[in-house]
Order: sequence, then structure tokens, then C-alpha cells
Amino acid sequence: QVQLVESGGGLVQAGGSLRLSCAAAGRFFSTYVMGWFRQAPGKVLEVVATLSWSTGSTGYADSVKGRFTISRDNVNNTVHLQMNSLRPEDTAVYYCAARSSSSGAYNRAAANAYDSWGQGTQVTVSA
Repeated sequence: QVQLVESGGGLVQAGGSLRLSCAAAGRFFSTYVMGWFRQAPGKVLEVVATLSWSTGSTGYADSVKGRFTISRDNVNNTVHLQMNSLRPEDTAVYYCAARSSSSGAYNRAAANAYDSWGQGTQVTVSA
């Protein structure tokens, strides 16, 4: 498995920006699919953005389209989530996740498609 370490969370005012990073260590290959998920207090875990490392294709939840951007750093095996125009409803613990294979049938937006998870980083957006 790969180890994932997130960073970049914090407190920001509404309208502000944050950049989350997720560094992958260990056995990491270009077949991986990466995802950012979040969980707000009292709510279920939800997908935010996904990225296929081999093709670069991305996907976003409707709630963040046009505001968040997922990207990769091939040299450092790091995936970033740039979050702009933040809203109080974006407040949550954000988790980085990795799926070791891009083949086979799976739902990229489903948490159970991923086999490695980071520890989570808190993002708080004040009104």
C-alpha cells in the first residue's frame, strides 16, 4: 500500500483560498487514481474531486465545480487541491485517498473504491 500524508488545512474567511497537498510515499505507480473526500460534522463522507494519474482526467462534485482544482506533481508524487471562493459549507475534514488500479469496474466517486487513506486535514471557513 501507499502512505498518504495531507497538509495545508486551516482557517480561512469566506471567499478566501486554501491549497491542500497529499504526498504519496511507498509503492506508488502511475496506475493510481487519486481522490479528495470530505466529511462535515454530522454528514456523510462525500467526494470532492478525483484524478487519474495515468491520463490526468479529473472529476468534481457539482458543489465545487469552478471553485476547486485537483492537480498532480509527477516529480514528487503529490496531488494538490486548490480551493478558491471558499464558503462556510466547505468546512469539513478533508481526506486524500488512493486507488491502486485504474482498471476494472469501479465508481471513482465512491469511497469504497479506494484502498489507501490519509489522516485528514481540517478546513474551516468562517462567515
